[in-house]
Amino acid sequence: MNTTAIGTSEFNRVASFIWQELKPRGKWLTPFNVISIPIILLGIGILYFRFVYGIGFVTNLNQYYPLGIWIGFDVVTGVALAGGAYVITFVVYVMRMEKYHSIVRVTVLNGLLAYIFYAGALTLDLGRPWHIVNPIIGNSFGYNSVLFLVSWHFLLYMLTMALEFSPVVAEWAQLEKARKFLSGLTLGAVIFGITLSILHQSGLGALFLMAKPKIHPLWYSEFIPVMFVVSSIYAGLSMIIFEGTISHKVFRDLLAGQDHHRYEEIILGLGKGAAITMFVYYFFQALLFIHEERWELITDAWGYWYLLEVIGLVLIPCFMYAYAVRNRNLGILKVAAVLALLGIILNRLNVTVIAYRWYDVDKYYPSWQEIVVTLTVVFTEIWIFRWIVTRMPVFGKRR
Repeated sequence: MNTTAIGTSEFNRVASFIWQELKPRGKWLTPFNVISIPIILLGIGILYFRFVYGIGFVTNLNQYYPLGIWIGFDVVTGVALAGGAYVITFVVYVMRMEKYHSIVRVTVLNGLLAYIFYAGALTLDLGRPWHIVNPIIGNSFGYNSVLFLVSWHFLLYMLTMALEFSPVVAEWAQLEKARKFLSGLTLGAVIFGITLSILHQSGLGALFLMAKPKIHPLWYSEFIPVMFVVSSIYAGLSMIIFEGTISHKVFRDLLAGQDHHRYEEIILGLGKGAAITMFVYYFFQALLFIHEERWELITDAWGYWYLLEVIGLVLIPCFMYAYAVRNRNLGILKVAAVLALLGIILNRLNVTVIAYRWYDVDKYYPSWQEIVVTLTVVFTEIWIFRWIVTRMPVFGKRR
């Protein structure tokens, strides 16, 4: 048989397969599409002006406030919310808790997309985007810089998650030999990824150790790296509950029959883990508060803002999680997940933006363009997530 003909036939098959997978599926006039498409198009237009005229043309950043919402939310907060990937892979592959195996693929996918898009957001935030390689190669910053370590942790963990998710891609492309080979690398990739993620979460916190005079004393501590790691655990678990609740409704027809029955047990187990971790986090916060004698700091507006975060969005959701798990109340558990996520978002924004240079009269406020670009990043990530899960066997079967 002519090998050229075989090669042409195989190429045509692959091209046809890819073309069919790229075709849109489902209804176009959905509420999400109607809202997200105009925002994404507007965001693309803003990014054009950002790269042509410079970052100062569309943002309110300056020499005093170099970290805006693109870093505070898109990167620092986003990385914490993506913590579910390393938590679930540790639970399944290291602790051998098979009950959570059905959510490994979708959790890793969420983490992978989050890191890819947050790396993109970081590029947007750099005044000179082509200098993004400097921290990785040690140029200007040096090899002893925390930023050098964070950059490498970020890059390697992103590649590790891509390796963890690669068996799904191989299965989708019907490459059975590649799938078996890649699946054999999963355990090693998971262990390496867990190590990198813990280092990365703590490394982000370590960046702010050098900003002691600029961060309000209620949010600054020498233990910021530890607090970032602990909070990323319950942030990741809460995000899985939140996303899982939405996915369970939107992608219900993609779930295997047994997964519907396991859904309640899975999120109750996640809620239990979140409750324990939130209590540990709150306990650490209380120890720091007492040890550093912060009592006089909670008598003004900043103190009330701090109490809202620590009590209203940490302690209360912690008790709600515990109550919901004990009484098997999924409604309260889902509300607790939302409150916990709001608490993480508020904490990260307090450290990076809100309580940063709190003494200034002229404070930084994000421009409307910055907010639109942030929404563009989030909506684009959701679009790609939806495309992948409706074509690849992320939930166990394809549509």
